[in-house]
Amino acid sequence: MAGTFSQLYIQVVFAVKGRENLISNKWKDDLHKYMAGIIKNKGQKSIIVNGMPDHIHAFIGLKPSMVRDIKNNSSNYVNDKKRVKGKFSWQEGYGAFSYSHSHIGRVYDYILRQEEHHRKRSFQDEYFELLKKFEIDFNEKYLFEWLN
Repeated sequence: MAGTFSQLYIQVVFAVKGRENLISNKWKDDLHKYMAGIIKNKGQKSIIVNGMPDHIHAFIGLKPSMVRDIKNNSSNYVNDKKRVKGKFSWQEGYGAFSYSHSHIGRVYDYILRQEEHHRKRSFQDEYFELLKKFEIDFNEKYLFEWLN
């Protein structure tokens, strides 16, 4: 999707039931490769899968395809409820940014105070700063249509 920029990486950790040491060195590499294949076949990016005899760590780059569903379904909601004259739709693309758990409160407050925040700063400036902060390569021609 043109104009879509994301960087969502998660670490998934799970243990063998009962935390038993059942993952043998003889076949652990095959298991890790198999798990990486599952991740890839689901359309995600397997960065690394590794572990110990009793647990696994998988570091995954997520493609947030659910955003497409959120945008599509919310457009349908607005149109079905006839909330605007004409047809409502979102621009193509989106930005997606991941945060650690320790940042949840700050990000929540930042989003809660959007009206206050945008009295001082434009959406365009905000978006460029996020892309730069998260070191996401982008081409300005694929960004949103900006209203000046």
